[in-house]
Amino acid sequence: MTKAFRLIASTGIHKGDREYQQDQVALISHERHNGCVLGVVADGMGGRSGGRKASDQVMMTARQLFERYSPETDDPAAMLKSMVEEAHIVIRLTAISAEQEPHSTIAAFLINPRGDCHWVHAGDSRIYHFQGGRLAHRTSDHSYVQALVDRGELTEAEANNHPHSNILVGCLGTESDPPITTHMISQLHPGDTLLACSDGVWHYFSPTELASVVESLSPREATEFLIEKARTRARGGGDNLSLVIVKIEALVEEKKTVQGMGMGTHPSVPAGATSKV
Repeated sequence: MTKAFRLIASTGIHKGDREYQQDQVALISHERHNGCVLGVVADGMGGRSGGRKASDQVMMTARQLFERYSPETDDPAAMLKSMVEEAHIVIRLTAISAEQEPHSTIAAFLINPRGDCHWVHAGDSRIYHFQGGRLAHRTSDHSYVQALVDRGELTEAEANNHPHSNILVGCLGTESDPPITTHMISQLHPGDTLLACSDGVWHYFSPTELASVVESLSPREATEFLIEKARTRARGGGDNLSLVIVKIEALVEEKKTVQGMGMGTHPSVPAGATSKV
């Protein structure tokens, strides 16, 4: 980035109205490269043990590959693709001991120290990029209803309430290779916000609502609000919920920071809180 910035972040997870938690979420700051951050959401499927095993494998794979990643020499898109491919293989291997065939979605974004952002997804967990309170881009679900929307047979609103809205056409752990869709943001700027979440969250909000929430609230406040509001709107029938929010903020000049806030903040250092509601 051309100007000093900081990342304000929060994660949230809730089992909703399900008996057990199959979602997983993580926001990881690179140990060796300041300002390099990975956010991951995984929505597991496959019974009490199968779904959780699948999402756990996504997280384990993501952590291992990110730990070895170097933003100075490695290809970020290639690393994210490997994350999906390797997690898929491991999930397939865990199917032997699972009560049901384990599957998982993945939505992962990588922010490099220089301010470029890369993401990958498979399934119907989403990533949203908001700029100044407006939706700039989001992932397109690998689902049956999204295919109908793409063909003009359904509107987004109709797809959200369709009886087959939970049917995926691709994810991790299936017999066929998972779909791997990538996207790049060449430069993040102050006022940008990234939101990755499972369908247990986005199902209950329009993009306009999400944009308004992340623009007006801090990441922690937004995380808590979205989980609480989704739980209310689910009316006792809600899925697991998981989300991670990262907001890009400009740093004021050091003198102004000391006078206005009483302390300075180092550029490129993720700051914020993790809330579990």
